[in-house]
Amino acid sequence: MSPNQDPNHRKDPASLSDQNPLSPAQAADLQQRAVAVAHHAYAPYSNFRVGAAVLLSDGTIVTGCNVENASYRLTVCAEQAAIATAISLHGPQIRIRAIAVANLNDTASQPCGACRQTIHEFSTPDTIVFFPGEKGAIAQATIAALLPAAFLLSNS
Repeated sequence: MSPNQDPNHRKDPASLSDQNPLSPAQAADLQQRAVAVAHHAYAPYSNFRVGAAVLLSDGTIVTGCNVENASYRLTVCAEQAAIATAISLHGPQIRIRAIAVANLNDTASQPCGACRQTIHEFSTPDTIVFFPGEKGAIAQATIAALLPAAFLLSNS
């Protein structure tokens, strides 16, 4: 299926601004897409199905889900799957405006450290990260707040 045929890879004209915050409707749409793609997760070992929806600065929304492996270290997180898809479709110059993460287990869970670092690599400090909070609430923070001491390399 081409990105133009896949509803998870469409541009939302209302989200073409590079400025945050998102409107409540945009945040809800991103969250709904994360939940929807979580249903596609391959998680036979943990049964912890996770989805992520990435809103790029150009308004494109790309999704991904976790893919487990019998060798646990080889598991791919939903956030990284979505970001890899975004890069595959749009190139390494992408910038993430916001990302929503959801799981189907009704469990509070922020992105792991590796995912935070990957999000940071393609974000600005004010990129918004939505994630499952306590008691079913959707929590949010900027990537700068979630990863205040990000690993950085200078390009000399």
